[in-house]
Amino acid sequence: MASPYPGGFASPPGSQGPPFSARPAQPGAPVQQSPPIGSSFAGASPMAGPFQPPGTAGPPFGTPPQPAAPYPGAAPSPAGSAQGQYGASPQRPSGPYPMGPSAPAGDAYAGRPAGPPGGARPYGPPQARPGFAGPQGGPSGAPGYGGPPQFGGQMQPGGGQFGQAPPQPGMFRPPGGPGMSAGPPAAQPGGFPGARPAAGPPPQQAGPPSAAPGYGPRPAGPSPPPPQMAGQQQSGYGGPGSQLGGAFQNLQIGTGSPSATAQHPFGTGGAAAAGAQRRVYPQAYTTGGQGQPPANYAPPPGMPSMTPPAPARMAAQPRTSPTGPSHIDPTQIPRPQPAETIAVFETRVAGAANLPPPATGAYLVRDTGNCSPRVMRATLNQVPAAEDLLKTAGMPLALLVQPLALGDPREEAVPLVDCGEAGPVRCSRCKAYINPFMQFVDQGRSFTCNFCNMKNETPRDYVMNLGPDGRRRDVLERPELSRGSVEFVATKEYMVRPPMPHTLLFLVDVSLNAVTTGSTAACCSAIARALADLPDADTTRVGVATYDSSIHFYNINPSLAQPQMLIVPDVKDPYAPLPAGLAVPLPAARQHLGTLLEALPSMFQSNRVGDSAMGSAVKAAMLALKATGGKILVFQAVLPSLGIASLSAREAEGRTGGAVGEKEVNKLLAPADKALEKLATEAAEFQVSLDVFVTAQGYCDVASLAVLPRLTGGSLYTYQPFNAAADSAKLYNDLRWNLTRPQGLEAVMRVRCSQGLQVADYSGSFCRRIPTDVDLPAVDCDKALLVTLRHEEKLPETAEAAFQCALLYTTVTGQRRIRVHTLALPVTAALGNLFRGADLDAHFAYFLKTAAADVPRVPVPQIRDSITAQTVSILHAYRKHCATSSSAGQLILPEALKLLPLYMLALAKSPGLRTDMRPDDRAAWLAKVAALPVPLAVPLVYPRMFAVHELPSDGAAAAAGGAGLPAVVGLSSEKLEAEGVYLLENGEDAFLWAGKAAAPDVLAALFGVRSLDQVAPGQLQLARLDSPLSQRLNDLVDEIRRQRCSYLRLRILKRGDPLEPAFFQCLVEDKAQYGQSYVEYLIHIHRQIQNKFN
Repeated sequence: MASPYPGGFASPPGSQGPPFSARPAQPGAPVQQSPPIGSSFAGASPMAGPFQPPGTAGPPFGTPPQPAAPYPGAAPSPAGSAQGQYGASPQRPSGPYPMGPSAPAGDAYAGRPAGPPGGARPYGPPQARPGFAGPQGGPSGAPGYGGPPQFGGQMQPGGGQFGQAPPQPGMFRPPGGPGMSAGPPAAQPGGFPGARPAAGPPPQQAGPPSAAPGYGPRPAGPSPPPPQMAGQQQSGYGGPGSQLGGAFQNLQIGTGSPSATAQHPFGTGGAAAAGAQRRVYPQAYTTGGQGQPPANYAPPPGMPSMTPPAPARMAAQPRTSPTGPSHIDPTQIPRPQPAETIAVFETRVAGAANLPPPATGAYLVRDTGNCSPRVMRATLNQVPAAEDLLKTAGMPLALLVQPLALGDPREEAVPLVDCGEAGPVRCSRCKAYINPFMQFVDQGRSFTCNFCNMKNETPRDYVMNLGPDGRRRDVLERPELSRGSVEFVATKEYMVRPPMPHTLLFLVDVSLNAVTTGSTAACCSAIARALADLPDADTTRVGVATYDSSIHFYNINPSLAQPQMLIVPDVKDPYAPLPAGLAVPLPAARQHLGTLLEALPSMFQSNRVGDSAMGSAVKAAMLALKATGGKILVFQAVLPSLGIASLSAREAEGRTGGAVGEKEVNKLLAPADKALEKLATEAAEFQVSLDVFVTAQGYCDVASLAVLPRLTGGSLYTYQPFNAAADSAKLYNDLRWNLTRPQGLEAVMRVRCSQGLQVADYSGSFCRRIPTDVDLPAVDCDKALLVTLRHEEKLPETAEAAFQCALLYTTVTGQRRIRVHTLALPVTAALGNLFRGADLDAHFAYFLKTAAADVPRVPVPQIRDSITAQTVSILHAYRKHCATSSSAGQLILPEALKLLPLYMLALAKSPGLRTDMRPDDRAAWLAKVAALPVPLAVPLVYPRMFAVHELPSDGAAAAAGGAGLPAVVGLSSEKLEAEGVYLLENGEDAFLWAGKAAAPDVLAALFGVRSLDQVAPGQLQLARLDSPLSQRLNDLVDEIRRQRCSYLRLRILKRGDPLEPAFFQCLVEDKAQYGQSYVEYLIHIHRQIQNKFN
């Protein structure tokens, strides 16, 4: 097969992603079941959509190993480090750690087989998280694991609690009515200066979780569509919730849902279904709806149907007040709620697609035919039959694809399939890979492709007789016929050369600024410690180079007595002086690497060269890796000023938008010229990826530097302004995770769709040479791509729409693999079904990524207006077509998207859309969003905040495997108490804010001082003190870092701290310079919707 680029591999039409599938839960594990919930605030109507479990738990990780003296990393690998394949994590030595205990390392979890053929495991020993005992396993299989993972509840878009929860006081009944609750709790005293008294959150009640029995294999694949169940509701659904007037008469959630003829579009199974008990979805019904049940709707077996009662409805009589026509109680409007338990999610139930849980939720996935939502998540879980229906709804049709996403360690590994020299079975026309939805006919001698409807002849050695149900008799024995995710061993036709060794080349800035700020020393130390964490493997090769106004390569061949320096003085026409011997196998290079990295800071201590030839150094390093490909890690401490792709301090460097105007500021968010883009494209052709670590003190033109990782599948890390004392730990953790996380090399990806649909565009960090394929010199578990879809023709409602992501890649151990993910969703012509099956997290990730892509070329006010216009368009379509019987004075929010206004308001206030931010900070934020996975999209703009002073005594339970973190606090200054201490985190940064009147006992327990008056700003550090509250706080921080797969930069603030404004800018529900308050925004979009009717 011809290669599309020199030195690369052929582009296959398919492949797949992350370790995954579901591991059976242990007996007695809690399984989530939704209660029949109503509105989450007073005045709301019954919720119409399904309720999902929240919170996504990331891989476990513990603390960074303590550096060996005097030079960290020069000593041999830590005791307990697993030898063998890439990604082993050293065991934690005994003794206290400042960041909390590490999870024990282990090669397998709960007796799981250590390698193929049980699962695809290109990484062998457990993977190490930077600074922690980190996520383990590779893209090809189940990670080794040393203990049960820990889950933390995250913000839950669905609202409410799991289990059969009774109505909450003050939320489901009008205040003052006979026998009814008196409304929300009374306000609590003690708000911080200038704030109104805080109203405590309404009490949450949760019923007992149900137990999850072990579940056996479930046949996958489509089943014949059952008869429609028009006008019926299953008995397990419960009645619609109540509607309230009173404090919030003008807002409803889920009211005006499609009529009773519209059944839930997803098969929900029943109590008798094999496996864990499943969630049931509440339905709210009104008259005059538009929805119709899809043809393949499957009612839960063993559950008699019943006619649903009419929902309790109240006349909407807007309350007038001196401030306007509406009065809204801010304590009763929709907000995310954390989950209490971990849900078990089966991807298909009763032959139909199952509605996925929230991306931010804690859940375990069991692959029963569709791929995991961690891997591929659609904005609409029912595909519109025609384009005009999609336009009417105002919603996008797109996929968020994370091909190597990390699964929970308790889930089953992605099965590895070796089809021999013939390779995997594929359609002869569209080249789609065999999957559970291809139909075999003629006694198994032929099969029909579910993508292009082509009838193909089955290979002779793949023929199998069909059973009475028309399915192959070996369907449960072949993972590719029963699983949504599978990995194939690639044959020689997928290669144009043997897989190359995994090569790492480190480029370190040794210019004057880098040396004097401590950047050079911190980078060398981080490299040494990170390499010490890697196992000895001959397939991993390492090289080192430095640069200032010239380039210095180092020969670390073990045959030499000591490393030798080779200088390249010509930065205008750089070259590689030692292309063949620059990178040396890691085991042989360890001695010289330790000596060299320890000596580099002192070697350049007296360097007075202030210029940096970074572009020329990257060019020379790329030429050195031209034959083999590999990974270049660049540590940049100053604006590149010499040689290829040199940059100048642009006219508006570092100044705010108010000083130079918005157009000038936006120019700083686009690359300065095409030189770096040309360099990155050339690197991608040679299968070289680039990771950039910016440790600068001032302006560094991050917008231009970000082009290097964006076009080569790399990552961008910024530490500005760099502080060696405060940022060294994060630098080491980021580098360690970069090297040890599950990843693939020399990858090509393609997404296929059913006939009638087509991929319109890809968005993310990659290089693209032909329209159908995405080239990825490197791909890892943290990268996600946005795939926008469009209609070519009308889709038949009798069949499911199928999507398949195929990823051809090389593991770091040198094995060529094809990972294939397949997702099949029902097709509908009913508008109500689109809203019922909308995915809030996928929608928001789509809007976030498209807004970020527009920032460099579209004025920010126009982007903010577009964000509001999209929100109004969706809610207007729902109000017009699905809630026609509701009062015109009511704001109607569809249940599945009830938090969309809150998240869109947070997006409008996000750092990327604020012109008062430094240009480098905005550019780094935009670069992060481009490849951001769905579970981190909402937290990035709508953080979580916890009241540290109220941490429960059993708060450490979150670190012991529970799903629930402490209760979250609303992102409003009204929720802050002057006596309190609060932790706020967004997945990237964290703030610990202490109120002006914080209790002395709390301060003493956390910081060892009874007053912060005498402590200078920036001097506070989070230590693990011998107090229960300090222990609980450290456990909470460690759990958040584990969930987010990020070390988090923690800043401790007190009142009056220079960084305090950054903390308050995260309180997105408050009114601010760049947006209204949450209440005002709801009123604003309500008026916009009414204007569209008028």
